[in-house]
Amino acid sequence: MAAIGFAAPWVLGRATCALALARSHHRLGINNNNIIIKLSHYKVLRSFTLTHPLTSSASEICHLAQAIKGEEKSATEEARRASSRREVLHTNFLTPPVLKESMLALEKLSDIRALAQGGYPQAERCRISIGHPDVLTSDPDVIAALSVTGNFGFQPCSHGDFLGAILNKGIAREKLGDIILQGEKGAQIIIVPELVDFIILSLDKVGNVPVSCTKIPLISLDYEAPRTQTFKTVEASLRVDALASAGFKISRSKLVDSVSKGELRINWIPVSKNNTTLKTGDVVSVSGRGRLKIGEIRSTRKGKFEVELIRYL
Repeated sequence: MAAIGFAAPWVLGRATCALALARSHHRLGINNNNIIIKLSHYKVLRSFTLTHPLTSSASEICHLAQAIKGEEKSATEEARRASSRREVLHTNFLTPPVLKESMLALEKLSDIRALAQGGYPQAERCRISIGHPDVLTSDPDVIAALSVTGNFGFQPCSHGDFLGAILNKGIAREKLGDIILQGEKGAQIIIVPELVDFIILSLDKVGNVPVSCTKIPLISLDYEAPRTQTFKTVEASLRVDALASAGFKISRSKLVDSVSKGELRINWIPVSKNNTTLKTGDVVSVSGRGRLKIGEIRSTRKGKFEVELIRYL
C-alpha cells in the first residue's frame, strides 16, 4: 500500500485544525481526553478532536493540535502515526462552512478518502471520516438517531428548546448533529453513538413538556426538503443590515438591535458589525426570525444591487 505523502499530515493539520472551535472548558462526552495546546500568543485554547473507532480505549484517541505558530510538528507527528497504522479518524459534527472548507482541503490530498455523514441527505451538520481508501471502504457507524416524544400540542417547542434541553445535560454542541422537528410529536435528534444511552436515561423534559427518548434507525428519520420563498430586492449596498432587513421584512433599526444583542449570524458565525458585506451563497440567520440565503447579485444601471433573497419558511 502506498504511504500518505510527507506533506499530507501537515496540510491536513493546517486545513482542519485551524477551523476548529475554541474550547476553554470541559463538557461531557468530548473534552475529557483532549490534548489541548495553549497558544500563549493568542491566550486561547484550541483543539481539533479526531476519534479513533478501532479501539475501545479512550486513551488512544488521536488529536491533531492546531498547526500554527510552530505547532506544525505536533500535527505532523500525530497524522504520521495514524497514517502508518492505517487508522480511520472521525471528526465531531461540523458546521456547514467548516465542513465545506475541510472537505475541499482533504480532497486535494493523495491516498486519503474523506467521507461526510450527517444521518440523512439534507443534513447540515456532518462528521467527516478520514482514512486510506483501502481502509475506509464503507460508511462508518458514527451517526446515531434518537426520537424525543411528548405532548407538544398545547406547548409547542422550538429547535432552540430541544437544543437547550440537551446542552443543559452537559453535552458539547459538537456532539450533536441536526435536530429535525416533528411538530406536536416532538423531534428527532442526530447524535454521536456513545451518548445515546446517556440521553435516553437523562433527558426527561423539554421546556415544560415531559418527554421520553428512544433510539431509532437512521432509515426512520422523517425529514423533508425545506420550504423556501424567493424574491428580489434592490439596495444601495450589500451590507448585512440592508439585505437582512429586506429579507426578514423588519426595520433596519430592529436588525441593528439584533446585531448588538448577538442574535445575528452569517454562515453560523455570530457577527457584531452591521456593516458586514454579504456575497452570493452566504446564509444569514437571526434568532427568532429564521434563516435567509443570498442568491444571485446583479448591478443595476444606477449603481445599485439587485439581490435574490431565499427565505427559509
